[in-house]
Amino acid sequence: MSIWKDQGPAKKEAVTLPPESAPVTVRETPAAADFSPTVSAPPGTRAAERTAPDTAKESLIAADLTIEGKIEGSGHIRIAGKFKGDVNVQGDLTIETGAKLNGGVRAKKVIIAGELEGNIESASRVELLSSGVLIGDVKAGALTVAAGSRMRGQADFGWDEPAAKGGGKNNGAEPATGA
Repeated sequence: MSIWKDQGPAKKEAVTLPPESAPVTVRETPAAADFSPTVSAPPGTRAAERTAPDTAKESLIAADLTIEGKIEGSGHIRIAGKFKGDVNVQGDLTIETGAKLNGGVRAKKVIIAGELEGNIESASRVELLSSGVLIGDVKAGALTVAAGSRMRGQADFGWDEPAAKGGGKNNGAEPATGA
């Protein structure tokens, strides 16, 4: 059964080929991989449009992988599978929905849509998305927590330089009172 209208007998078009003595060059272009995150973003935008252009490369731990070890480097890391070990990168770390990381984290920016069981130290920004679970302590410049996310641990954020700003506490002095 055909869903097309019958157009009558098919017409054959003449195709001219180069003479057999002429070399034929075939150039294959590799397929472009689309590693668009599964985290929430405005519809119709791609990963490159959501973030400022960056020269750092992104490495992916795919959903069907389980890896144990240590990650260190200057690029970005995207975890869609399971990783057990510490992650220490100068770039960003993204934990996709359904992914799990067991270990300590040091990264510029951390986005959690999956599960992180470990502490986050010295991140400039941490985003806990609605599907995200964090079991551990957070020390970050900024923290964004979406409704529906879960966290068990302590969070210290907004204190860029504790020593320069007086440690964020009153350094043992009595609280000021209006006299």
